[in-house]
Amino acid sequence: MRSIAGTASPRLLNPRWAVINPTKHSDSGFNFQLSQPSGQLALFVQAIWSASVQQSESGSIAKWLYSDAGSGIIFNLVGGLSIAGVPLPEGVIMLPVSKQAANISLPSGARLAGIRFHPAIGYGVTGQHYDKPTLLPPSEDHQFNLYNTFAELRQQLRPQSHLETIHRWAEQHLGKSQMIPDALDRAMQQIEQQEMVGRVAELSTLSLRQIERLFQHRLDMTPKHYQRILRIRKAIHYLQQHSKANLAEVAQQFGFSDQAHMTREFRAIASTTPTKISPSSLRPQPSELQGEADSNQRTDLLADQRRSKIG
Repeated sequence: MRSIAGTASPRLLNPRWAVINPTKHSDSGFNFQLSQPSGQLALFVQAIWSASVQQSESGSIAKWLYSDAGSGIIFNLVGGLSIAGVPLPEGVIMLPVSKQAANISLPSGARLAGIRFHPAIGYGVTGQHYDKPTLLPPSEDHQFNLYNTFAELRQQLRPQSHLETIHRWAEQHLGKSQMIPDALDRAMQQIEQQEMVGRVAELSTLSLRQIERLFQHRLDMTPKHYQRILRIRKAIHYLQQHSKANLAEVAQQFGFSDQAHMTREFRAIASTTPTKISPSSLRPQPSELQGEADSNQRTDLLADQRRSKIG
């Protein structure tokens, strides 16, 4: 993948969809390509992606979208689709904050592309939360020229062109005004480091109620639910790397009260169970399994940005 002006070549990651390998994937007519921006844009964006379904008579295909506490935008270029049972036509689709796994159904011949924001970034971009996947009316596209980007994407057939077009859009429209407030960012980092929510308030100049309001405002969820999502994400990642691990020990390691509690949480957040996790059945994805390296990279970038006042 060629480098895009002013940045290093985007680093390829596994996508948000189930059963996808790194860089490119083609399985049963489903084609997917994804990149993760580098540099300052990585503060805002988990991934930029392009997907298509080959034209056939076999009907639609279904994939799982795993919870990541983030949100995003889909440019639905060709064909209707449905997410969590919500039918969506062609156009620009605004996604809600992901609080639990959801199923997406793609018809034969579908073409789509999109961008996935880090947790708490989506609100800074759109200024609102959506309670379900929502088609953005062109008349409401005042600030970000999303339908101009949609029209450009629709003329392009190469996934690489989709990635570059959305990358340019992101560089033009994402900046300091979309940054996570410092107090919220510190609280999120402490939760990522497995601090209990009550302890986060003790380490902060804010009260627990103020922290809860910040989370509701920017993430549309409580700190506790954010912690649940991260706990499931880390447990899944561990089970993928240690397929023979003792589940009772895994439950204890990641802060579940017992194995039964872990199983209930898996069903509630990821729509699966720990026994169904394996390297071959569910590969890591940035939305579900961001990984410690990516989390640390984002933390370092935020620190660098504050020191140099980039934006």
